[in-house]
Amino acid sequence: MSFPVSDGPNPVFREILAQLSKAAENIPKTQAKMQALTGVAWSDDRLVKVVVGSRGQLVDLEIDPRVFRNPDAGELSAKIVHTATAAARDVSAQAKEIMEEGMPSDMAELRQQYAPDREDILPNLFRTDAELYAEREEEK
Repeated sequence: MSFPVSDGPNPVFREILAQLSKAAENIPKTQAKMQALTGVAWSDDRLVKVVVGSRGQLVDLEIDPRVFRNPDAGELSAKIVHTATAAARDVSAQAKEIMEEGMPSDMAELRQQYAPDREDILPNLFRTDAELYAEREEEK
């Protein structure tokens, strides 16, 4: 996909259109990079390790057997959820970085100049399910 680059009067817009055209051409490569991402996090005590895939879904969970010396199901559950949330944030941050690499550098500046009231969708796009769930629980 490419966007027509006109010889119109504004060179800034011509440059942005050229950058968007290049970004559109790189979509398959960007998509492959994003699908290959994983997020990893360890609990504070290093007894739980969580790995999530590119969409934040759990793909691996390691629990050190030492956690069972003082069994506490509630504490273990909280530790797993907290660590999984950290891993999801990790993969989201990586994905956001890849997305931002593909966008024209002047995009944010232009949005502020021409549409200052418009909310930036990228921060909301990369919020984790755990964050959204916590917000819904708080609203109850």
